[in-house]
This record gives sequence, C-alpha cells and structure tokens, in this order.
Amino acid sequence: MGLSTAVAAGGGGAASSEAVKICVFDLRRGRQEGQELDKILYFYPPELAFSSQLSVIGLSEGLITFTRIFSPNAACEVIEAERHSHIFYQAEPDIWMVMVVEKNKELEVIWRIEALRSVLKEVHSLFMMFHGPIRPMLDKEPSGELLRTNLSTFFTDYLSEYQKRYPLDFCCWDFSAGKKLQLPSFRDTLQEKGSVQMLTVGREAAIEVQSLVRVLASSAGSAQCHSLVLFHDLLVSTSLSPEDAVNLYTYAVLRMTPRALSSGTSSWSYLRKGSTAAQTTSVSASEQPYASRDTSQTEDNKYLLPRPLKQSKWSKGKDGFLVTNAAAADVRNSISHAPTVWLQQSEERMYLCAYQHKYLTIIALIPVASSNSAEQGISVVKQQILENASLKISEVEERLSKGWGGENAYHVAGYRYLLLDGDRSVSRASPPIKLTTLAKESLVAMCKVREEVDLEKSRAKWDDEGHEKDLEVCIRAKNNAWVIARVTRGKELYMVLEKGGETLLYASDAMEKFSNRYVLQWDFLVGLGLEDAPKALSLRE
Repeated sequence: MGLSTAVAAGGGGAASSEAVKICVFDLRRGRQEGQELDKILYFYPPELAFSSQLSVIGLSEGLITFTRIFSPNAACEVIEAERHSHIFYQAEPDIWMVMVVEKNKELEVIWRIEALRSVLKEVHSLFMMFHGPIRPMLDKEPSGELLRTNLSTFFTDYLSEYQKRYPLDFCCWDFSAGKKLQLPSFRDTLQEKGSVQMLTVGREAAIEVQSLVRVLASSAGSAQCHSLVLFHDLLVSTSLSPEDAVNLYTYAVLRMTPRALSSGTSSWSYLRKGSTAAQTTSVSASEQPYASRDTSQTEDNKYLLPRPLKQSKWSKGKDGFLVTNAAAADVRNSISHAPTVWLQQSEERMYLCAYQHKYLTIIALIPVASSNSAEQGISVVKQQILENASLKISEVEERLSKGWGGENAYHVAGYRYLLLDGDRSVSRASPPIKLTTLAKESLVAMCKVREEVDLEKSRAKWDDEGHEKDLEVCIRAKNNAWVIARVTRGKELYMVLEKGGETLLYASDAMEKFSNRYVLQWDFLVGLGLEDAPKALSLRE
C-alpha cells in the first residue's frame, strides 16, 4: 500500500478528463480474439473510447496475473505507478473492480488506499443487496446486457453522491461533466465507511426496544422477520448479521431517515464528509451526465429496472409507512412496487417495509418465499405494526428523545477520535462538526499513520492468518499535535490531541484516561454483537 495523489483544479485550469477511472470486468469473459469488449461490465467515465477502456482493463488484468506469480493466495490490492495509483478489489471470484487515480505533483492530495478501496467495496455490497451477486446474474443471462444496464444506472446514482460543484477543494475532477468526485481524502481520516454508528441507551429504553423487536419479529406470522431500528441516523437495534446490517444501515441513512427525507438530498455527508458537509449540493437528475428516469428499461423494453439509489426515492405516507416514488405515483399499485433486498448471510430475498414515527425509523424485512405475493406479505406486516406495535413505537421514540444528547452527544472535550471494531463493523467517532476544527497538518499526519496501520494489518493477515497483531503508534505532527493509533484485540483507536502537552508521557496519559473511561464501555456495548446491543446495555446498567 502507499499514499496516492489526485488531480484537483481551480480557476478554470486545464486538466485531463481522466483523473479517475472505475471499471468492473470479468476475467472469464472475452478470452477469444475480437471478443475483448465482452469482459467489460462497467466503465467510468462511460464516454471514454473503447480502445482506452480496453487499455485500462488489459493493464489491470496483466497486473493481477503478474502479482499472482509472487503471491498466489493473496489478491492484488494496490499498484503505485509514477503517474497513477491502481486500487484493486476482487468483488467475487474472477469479478474485479479497479479504481485508477491520476497523480499530480503540482497539487498533492493525500488519499488512504484502504479508504478508496472501501468505495469499491461499498458500491458492490449495495449492488448485491438490491440485485444479488454478479456471477449468478451472468450465469442466468450470458449476454450480460441486463447486468450492464443495472450496473450503469446503479453506479450513476452512487457516484452522484460524490459530485460537487465547488472549484477549490481536495478532490478529483470529472471535467467532461463539469463536476468532480469528492472521494475520501485525508480530511475523512477519522471516519470509517463500511461500519455502523450505534446509539447508547439506558436500561429502561433498552428493555422497551427489546420488546418492540420481539413484536416486529412476529409480525409476519410463522416466517422469520428481520428488523433494523434507527433513531435519527444512529442504529438502535437489529437482528441482521453485521454484513447485512451495515448495508441496510448505509442505505437507510442515505435515503430513508428523517434527515434524508426532509432535506430532499442524501445525508451521506453525515457519515462521510465532516468538514465539507455544509457545502454539499445535490445533483439533480437533469444535471447528471448520464441521468435517466427513475426506472430504466433495456432497448427491447423487456426489463423495468429499479433505481434504489436515485435522489428522492422515498417519501413518507400519511399512515407513517415509507413508499417509493414509483409507488406514490400510483397508490393502487403501491404494494406491487415494494422493493426487495438480498441478504448475504441467509442468501434469501426479502420484502422491505419501512415505518417512521418522528425520528424513529423501523425497517422490517419479510421473506419473499413466505407469501404468494408482495401484497399479501406486506399487508400482513403493515396491519400487525399498526395494531400491535404503534404504541410501543411511540413509547420508544419518546424515551429515546428524552435521553438524546444531540449530534454532539459523543463528543469528548479535548479529543478527536475514531473507535473501530472491524470484526463487528461498528464505529464511533467525534461528531463531524468537531472534526472541522482540526488543522490540516493533524489530519495529514493521521492519514499517514492509518496508512501504516493498514499496511501492518495486511502483512499480519497474510503472514499469520487468524493472528491479531497488537500495535501502538504515537507521533508528533508538524503543528505539534499528538497523533496516536492503538490496535489491540481487534479493536482500533485513533486519536488527535492538538492541545496536548510537550511530552510523550502527557500524550500517553491522555490516551489511557480516554481508554479507561470510554473505550471499555464502548467495547462492552458491541461485545455481544449488533443484535444483542440492547441486551448488553440493559445488563451494563
């Protein structure tokens, strides 16, 4: 791994339109001469000439094959060239996703490679949640046309979340569209994609949440009904596996929470941007370079393709249930438009039914196989929620609101931190607004420290699989801030102290005080897993 740089522009300066390239390709396809294009499943920017697309994919395929000679059991992760950084992610067997970021020596922007790879991981996970794995889709339709259409619309909507109009910022420009991609940079180094942020609640509230979850679990009768409960943009409870919980949580915060619905734009910045959240401008469908309608059709009009990531996809009905705008357009057929999601752990497809009361969002998942139709399955769940759970929902929302400390509830004075449990995909961090107070030198130093930690973790993974490596790093940044990283028993703590004392002993004592007061309590919170968090909290108190 290494640090990479990217093109940024300001004041109308000329630059290449190819600062960022993203491609998805299948190594099993296009092996015959003249059929090379068949291996391309998606390419960004799509207007790039096919010869250039094949050049990028051919180089990527060659690098993958070459690195396998030296490490056959370890997939290629990153190649640092003189002018580009190549970030690789093997999404599925022989299905690769590659991001190529152009370097620029004049205006250097520091990226963390693992953060860039997390973009590829996230878009693949979200795609699978709505469409299922890529390989079975190719096996079902060998031509791949339906898959390419799905990937194209999905990536278009996903990448629109990274487009901004501000000319002076640390990011990559897409000059052909007059916009730029705000990919994760050093400014996001104390935030973590691919994780959920949980709400800490008291014992009485935890008991009420458990009672509500039991009602939701039985709302589909004998079928196993999963649920996910959020308060504002924080997870309260879920019965899903960590992988499925992260995917549904990410989507809910992006499109379904009160913040996302009321703003008319995504609340992606709450999870991701921090320092630039207040400046984010949504990109409307008419402004998107490759925009289409809410649903897309193949040329023969055989397939109607949903677009779950499209802006303003959801709205709240008078009964409190959330509906897609396709359903809102025709109330009589609202149930038939109920979206479905695919769960990785159980490999089953579920109907998605969402209910919202004030700041409480409840998502119920009903097995598709449990009912003869979407109308039957969702009608039963809606009726059960209105009849048996509405009072409990009101009580839970009221109690959580009373104990809610606001978006700065988890701020610790004097500290800027990130806590991460990678095994359970749970994180807690300083509020984004507090991170804006950090100096650039502090963030750059933390980015470099995290890059080194990522490298050590990668080495430990391949050198001794199953062995967790403990380490601690403490450095002094150029602005005299202390930048600290500690990894122990699979838990990671990253911290910046800008008002620290002059000695290393002071920084070490500050770290210990923080760990003893906050880390142990947080560790207990996630110790039993996401699905047992309310139980853990009630036992704690």
